[in-house]
Amino acid sequence: MALYRQSLPQLADRTFLTDGGLETTLVFHDGIELPCFAAFPLVESAAGRQRLRAYFAPYLAAAKRHGAGFVLSSPTWRANADWGAKLGYAAAALAEINRCAIEFLAALREEHAADLPIVIEGMIGPRGDGYRPGERMSPAEAERYHAAQIGSFAASAADMVGAYTLSYPEEAIGIARAARTAAIPVALSFTVETDGRLPFGDTLQAAIEEVDRASDMAAAYYLVNCAHPDHLAGALDGGGAWLARLRGVRANASRKRHAELDAATELDAGDPAELGRDYRELRRRFPHLTVLGGCCGTDERHVAAIAAACIAA
Repeated sequence: MALYRQSLPQLADRTFLTDGGLETTLVFHDGIELPCFAAFPLVESAAGRQRLRAYFAPYLAAAKRHGAGFVLSSPTWRANADWGAKLGYAAAALAEINRCAIEFLAALREEHAADLPIVIEGMIGPRGDGYRPGERMSPAEAERYHAAQIGSFAASAADMVGAYTLSYPEEAIGIARAARTAAIPVALSFTVETDGRLPFGDTLQAAIEEVDRASDMAAAYYLVNCAHPDHLAGALDGGGAWLARLRGVRANASRKRHAELDAATELDAGDPAELGRDYRELRRRFPHLTVLGGCCGTDERHVAAIAAACIAA
């Protein structure tokens, strides 16, 4: 069992950075074609792994520069059964690629272990599209569906699972239960629309409270991703014990609605310095937010600005 599984260090007071928008960086900045927006096939080739190594390098450097830790997430957001099938991957091939993705990150961590605390996170995404979720699975369906990918991570050097861009509580409940069965910590990250609500209309508070009730608080913590900080303003008002369960933000650079981003042919990278100030205000209000990074449209400039604004402050 990995050392970090005993106690995830990002749950203490030290800030842990993450990377930014992997897929949007590869597509819009590097001109790499990613069918189904899937980055996991890069793990299969030496050239692909080298590109991923180059992608992570400036983020790791920023974490060292600011004295932060780093949550190193695998490029496996799309490496589940439905998306894998669309790309021609059967179950055995997906299990292998999820394992290889963690091996790649473990080697990368070894290179930086002397001066940078790194947590390896096996990333999973929703069964459907994060912006257009489609049908809602029951918790039992979601548990069965995600168990295979979570099991691959539990049998690897991953310290935890991170489930990102979740749009309704039932899928999160299933993921939390599957991770508990596999005996690996899990962080659950919801996405919200411009009104601060999940795509199906659930409030963030209601979603987190429902998942905690139905899973016996199986999640190590929660995040919000794939939404601009402005979209969180109303969602975090009002206080309550549930806010203590929210420990991280991986925001979009853009203030646009999900539908607008989905249809965009050009990247909206926003203003990195402004995004850093927005994060600083979030941290002023909620100092227990210890996991900070980016999502769609963000790159190393945004995460560096976030680190400078929040850690220096």
